[in-house]
Amino acid sequence: MKISKILIGIDDSKYAEYAASYGFDIAKTFNAHVGLVHIVEPTVAPITTTDTLMGVPMENSLIADETIMDIQNEQSESLIVRTAKKYGEGLQVTHFNEFGATADGILQCSKDFSADLIIIGTHNRSGIDRLLMGSVAETVVRESRIPVLVVPMVEE
Repeated sequence: MKISKILIGIDDSKYAEYAASYGFDIAKTFNAHVGLVHIVEPTVAPITTTDTLMGVPMENSLIADETIMDIQNEQSESLIVRTAKKYGEGLQVTHFNEFGATADGILQCSKDFSADLIIIGTHNRSGIDRLLMGSVAETVVRESRIPVLVVPMVEE
């Protein structure tokens, strides 16, 4: 088995950080090039809402969509840089900061990066929460053409 490129999917959660530390440990073992990816999912908000008191349309957002995207992009880049600094010493690390559906973005980045392995954490959602939110890990495992390591975090 040759593992020369590992794609690690992260978000700003303790589950993803645990998976990232695990993934970087594997990368160090194989001296693998790491692709670190964070996907920003677009927020969906109606353009206008109705004032329930007066019944007239009013503007929903005081902040322009471009500003929101810039803020999300800065936070995403900050997360990637922070994670790479914390775990990536001595490794070659490539950053991916994408917008779109998380599972699709991870899968596309794995192709673009020519990854040999994808490593992601799981939020351990179940029941109605999983039904409403879906499972990024499950979708990536189901649709990936390369091995996927899902790193669970057991909380005590």
